[in-house]
Order: sequence, then structure tokens, then C-alpha cells
Amino acid sequence: GVSSAASDVYKRQTKGGTSATLHFKQVHGIINAVSWGFLMPVGAITARYMKVFQSADPAWFYAHIICQSSAYLLGIAGAGTGIYLGNKSHGSQHSTHRTIGILLLVLGFIQVLALKLRPKKEHKYRIWWNFYHHSVGYAIIILSIFNIFEGFNILNPLKIWRLVYACVLIVLGAIAVILEVVTWVIVIRRRRRIENPASNITAVA
Repeated sequence: GVSSAASDVYKRQTKGGTSATLHFKQVHGIINAVSWGFLMPVGAITARYMKVFQSADPAWFYAHIICQSSAYLLGIAGAGTGIYLGNKSHGSQHSTHRTIGILLLVLGFIQVLALKLRPKKEHKYRIWWNFYHHSVGYAIIILSIFNIFEGFNILNPLKIWRLVYACVLIVLGAIAVILEVVTWVIVIRRRRRIENPASNITAVA
């Protein structure tokens, strides 16, 4: 009867809301997965491993800035859809997901401001700036990945999407491991050349 029909409508609304709300949830998930969950790690990998190649300087810096800036701007757009969804979802708050999202925006903004305060390479405080910048950057990546899986739990999409994102993370992790090994090989060889210039000359002769 009428009561059962009303109950069905209520159940559909509590599960996913209107089709427009569901669409916004999907857009929110895609934007944030691409920005925080993909571009941010790629930007970090770029900065970590490209700068070891002297020929890549300063290209690695600009590539890093482009990745992180694009990620942050997309993240702001993702936050906008999140605010819209929060206003529409009166019954469910998802406080953990929302809190981490706000924290990511704040940390990202601090990172942008930090670029304005970056000391020159030879400055005595540069080592502390590097420590801060790297620590906050890795914290953003860890929180981003955690929050994306929180989003999966909320949106509850097809399992294939979790699998696809997990595979992306595995590929990025494998690339990072390989590049880490390559980086250390290059750094060790470079140090040996500096410490033993005579042997280097002999080898050339």
C-alpha cells in the first residue's frame, strides 16, 4: 500500500539519495582519487627520484610543482563536492572521512605557503625545511590513501574499483622501489668518484 511505497522511497534515499546525489558521490570519489590518491604520490616520486639526475635539474622541480598544484586544485574541487554532499546527507556524517579531508586541505595549503619560505640550498636552515617539507608531504600521501579507502567504504562501489586503485598503488610502489635502488647506485658511484678522483682518472686512461 501507500506505507510500503513510502518505505521503499525512504530506503532508496538513505542508501544513495537521488540520482543527482549519487552522481555527485561518484564525481567526488573520482576527483579525489585522481588528485590526492594519484597525482600527489606521482609528484612526490618525481621530486624524490628525478633530482638525482643532474640533467633533470630544474625540470624535476617544475614537474613536481605542476603535479602537486594540479592535485591540490583538484582536491579543492573535490572538497566542494564533499561539502555539497555533506549538506545533502543529514542522516550520515562520515566524520572520519570529513575530518581527514579538512586536514588534507590544511596541510596542502601549508605546503604551498612553505614554498614561499624555502631557503636557498646553501642556507643553514635548508636541512630543517627539507625535513619539514618531506614529513608533511609523506603524511599527506598516507592520509590521502587512507581517506580514499574510507571513501570506498562510504560509497560502496563495485569491487573492481577498489582493485583498480589497489593495483595503481602497487604499480607506483614498485616504481618507487626500483627508482630507490637506481638512486642509491647513482649516489654511491658519485661519492666514490669524488672520494677517489685518481682512480677515476686511471679508469679513463
